[in-house]
Amino acid sequence: MQEQIRQACILVGGMGSRLGDITRAVPKPLLEIAPDISFLDIVIEQIARQGFTDVLLLAGYLGHLVRERYEGRTFGPAQVRVSVGPESRGTGGAVAYARDVIAPRFLLLNGDSFFDINIRALAAEAADIDGVIALRRVSDSSRYGTVELEGSRIVRFREKASEVTGPALINTGVYVLDACVLDRIRTLPCSIERDVFPALAQEGRLAGHVREGYFLDIGLPGTLERGRHELLALRRRPAAFLDRDGVLNVDRNYVHRPEQVEWIPGAIECVRRLNDLGYRVVVVTNQAGVAHGYYGEDSVHALHAWMSDRLAVHGAFVDAFYYSPYHPEARIERFRRTHVDRKPGPGMILRALSDLDIDKNRSFLIGDKESDIAAAQSAGIPRHLFTGGNLNEFLDKCLPAASESTGSDSCAC
Repeated sequence: MQEQIRQACILVGGMGSRLGDITRAVPKPLLEIAPDISFLDIVIEQIARQGFTDVLLLAGYLGHLVRERYEGRTFGPAQVRVSVGPESRGTGGAVAYARDVIAPRFLLLNGDSFFDINIRALAAEAADIDGVIALRRVSDSSRYGTVELEGSRIVRFREKASEVTGPALINTGVYVLDACVLDRIRTLPCSIERDVFPALAQEGRLAGHVREGYFLDIGLPGTLERGRHELLALRRRPAAFLDRDGVLNVDRNYVHRPEQVEWIPGAIECVRRLNDLGYRVVVVTNQAGVAHGYYGEDSVHALHAWMSDRLAVHGAFVDAFYYSPYHPEARIERFRRTHVDRKPGPGMILRALSDLDIDKNRSFLIGDKESDIAAAQSAGIPRHLFTGGNLNEFLDKCLPAASESTGSDSCAC
């Protein structure tokens, strides 16, 4: 099985000179978009929900402030570390300085831009090449360097040129790289974008994948202010609540080991489609096997981790798994009770609505039992009974008419 990429490195060392005085005391990615919420918080939340658990911040300018705020913090399952290197070594120099802790394959992001896409899908498509860049088509390219493609291979980079206008593809600052790329950083300072990527492209070792989605670069006062008006609303997403046994995998009674899992036709494609559309995907599953002593909670966690790895290979991810180990006739005494988390109780759904930033009004549930439907009804969300067939095709019946454009296509450039 293809190894899941778990490390995300974020470049947070730039001075942000175009923003003037406001970045003299605060690194650009640490600028607030709301009280106690920095722009970098939003970037980290995005990658943590997609299953990147090792977050490495590559700091330089005012790096001590980055370390004070983030070293050792967790964002859901993601653990944050900070590497503070010398200033003025460029983006390539920042990555090279942390070489000893860089994974064999890793995600690299600019910490001053945000691209609302399924990054896990980008990682899945980067298995056989040294680097992949997420590209976006913009209507006015004058602020950016542009990129030219032949098929999926990048063949040329053009520097910023104010006289060049009109639509073009731009580099969004989201990369999936093989660690062998670091061998190309030979002199400092080094810009990975100007000094490394063009050589990779010339050798046919760099791909570009065009994506749509909200894009924001906070490099100018106007775009920073626009982000302060837009990002918190973007943070709030609709959720697709999915039962597990009978919806994602065939219900074989007390499934708790990987070899017991047979995916429902279209299940993996359904999850990825929901990811691409910007939904949070939340699994809510009764696990009475724990209550009856057939397996322990560790087995539930291990199976969900295995399912996450399998989904990641296909560019898909689950935001959160919730399970209920309770049953009124349990053999294990501490689980022997009627509990609101056990469907038809709405407890797992209500907890997710509280834990995650979910737009309840645009959310729904897919289940295969009447208890799933009753739980969703009690929680006040639309519900759909899946009776078999292809789950991805069934999703067509569940999505609101406008959902195919749930992921915003606007650009705060």
